[in-house]
Amino acid sequence: MKFPVEQILNLPDMKVLDFQELEGEEIIITIEKSVNYSTCPWCGQITHSIHQNHWRIIHDLPWNKKTVLLKINRRQFKCHKCKKVFSEQLDCVDQSKRYTKRLATDIVQQVLNSNIHSVAKRNSLSDEEVESMLKKQVAQILNINLSQIKKLGIDEIALVKGQGNYLAVLVDLDTHKPIEIVQSRRIEDIREVLVNWGVEVLNQIEEVSIDLWSPYKNLVEELMPNANITADRFHVMKQVNDELDTMRKAEKKAAMSLDNKSERERILEALNKSKYALIKNQDSLNEKQRKKLKSVQEVSPKLAKMHALKEEFRDIFETTKSWGDSIIKLLDWMYDALLYFPKSLGTIVRWFGEIVGYFDGRTTSGAVEGINNKLKLIKRLGYGFRNFNNFRLRSLLNWHL
Repeated sequence: MKFPVEQILNLPDMKVLDFQELEGEEIIITIEKSVNYSTCPWCGQITHSIHQNHWRIIHDLPWNKKTVLLKINRRQFKCHKCKKVFSEQLDCVDQSKRYTKRLATDIVQQVLNSNIHSVAKRNSLSDEEVESMLKKQVAQILNINLSQIKKLGIDEIALVKGQGNYLAVLVDLDTHKPIEIVQSRRIEDIREVLVNWGVEVLNQIEEVSIDLWSPYKNLVEELMPNANITADRFHVMKQVNDELDTMRKAEKKAAMSLDNKSERERILEALNKSKYALIKNQDSLNEKQRKKLKSVQEVSPKLAKMHALKEEFRDIFETTKSWGDSIIKLLDWMYDALLYFPKSLGTIVRWFGEIVGYFDGRTTSGAVEGINNKLKLIKRLGYGFRNFNNFRLRSLLNWHL
């Protein structure tokens, strides 16, 4: 049975001239374009006149765990009309490169889950060749198409928790892909990036979801005059959860000062390790957390009431369908929560327009949480990407390759 080299090679515009397998470790396939003519890039004339042959060895995707080398003929033609000599174009390989385009794409995918040196060694390439492949892919994503962006999310990510090392992430909320990573969350740095997008792009943005940080709001109002600003509901929910947890700590502290030992121990046993039982969505609690929540409710009527209000608040955003009903329920909740969530209430009053803006299109920056986790993983795997620019490029490649 004849070896189906052309089918395995899968380069339709090329024909196979020879096939060699060397000692079971390396395969060399000799190929050239299947047509015997080319179009002059200078005058557009078709010519059949071959000036000379140029043979090159390039790396291709491995086959059956064996290294594949293509001995490829890039022919030179001479145009009879303008008398100029030119090399034919090969779709499978870029000029002057020693590897096929499809190998470069595969190598970049490998690097995203490993590191440059390991991937180079595994594929019999040099570190420099792998870096060259990355730079080629990076050049393609540096011009991310912004012409379709309508909904933008602005958020920050702390790559190292507790160290204040924040990056700003700009996300297309329709595609759930980051479109830019800024080295800091300083407004000056973010403004520079947005201004470089151009007025046309900024004017087409219809909605921007932000956290509860007024400099973001001021920046959007300055640069995106047609955009509605929405306060991200998850950041609003975090305000409520933080205030609930603050009361949990206060209740625990008060219990520690009780003179009655048995009462003190009873309350502390219920409150210890109860944070997530209180702030986690009630319908997501496991059996152990449900028991802990019940214990907290039994020893602290105040925490029980605040937890019930927290769940009501979440329910307004998750289940209410009508814009009008949502506003009424939120106002009712604010009245009931006045004595329990004064800090959160103050924030909601200040950001009321942006918060209720959620009920128009129900836009959130929730996708950023998933992006956050992936960026942290990329940081941990960042061998060969030791500065911010390399980290940024590697990160964008994960979504735009």
